[in-house]
Amino acid sequence: MPSKKKLVVFTGAGVSADSGIKTFRDSDGLWENHRIEDVATPEAWQKNKELVLEFYNQRRKQLFEVKPNAMHLYLADLQKQFDVTVITQNVDDLHERAGSKKVLHLHGELMKARSTINPELIYKLKTPEINIGDKCERGSQLRPHIVWFGEAVPEMENAYNIAETADLFIVIGTSLNVYPAAGLLTYISKYTPKWFVDPGNFNLDYISNIKHIQKKAADGVEDLRVELNKHLI
Repeated sequence: MPSKKKLVVFTGAGVSADSGIKTFRDSDGLWENHRIEDVATPEAWQKNKELVLEFYNQRRKQLFEVKPNAMHLYLADLQKQFDVTVITQNVDDLHERAGSKKVLHLHGELMKARSTINPELIYKLKTPEINIGDKCERGSQLRPHIVWFGEAVPEMENAYNIAETADLFIVIGTSLNVYPAAGLLTYISKYTPKWFVDPGNFNLDYISNIKHIQKKAADGVEDLRVELNKHLI
């Protein structure tokens, strides 16, 4: 029996938005009524740990109120036909809740905490809250396991390595003009079939072998299904 084709999917905020999770790119420039600089930077953490912790506590509580949408479920279902790896900019666990087995989170995971003294000490959260006084095994305050603006993206090299293996590549709900999506594309052969699912207007002339499905993530499932059915073994 021939091995499954490797399908790599890169997802961004547009996928989570279809489940009702607000993004920091809302029209007012705020993320849940907060300036990004006040809740999602190392400087914000140093200035006001209580505010940052409460902000992410609220994000976790919101996560319990939403569920995977049609695109999350479709990507999980594709594992029956392809060897699927999801690389996501999203910090929610909706891909995993939908059933995706191989998910690489570039920007961290909302349902995990990590030590402020040793970034290798990472803990799964059993409740939606991290509070002042919650400490790691070495006695340092726990922080959200999130890559904040201004911090390095430690999983980026892994993402590049995964992208290089793609037989098929899909980008959903994120711009192709900004890092890291643009960077990932440079690791993929020009002969590899590619799809871009996003309602925005983009000039894709510089990318070879790509098709734009100009719809929101959840609305683009059927179009994507038709396209991928052409590439079944």
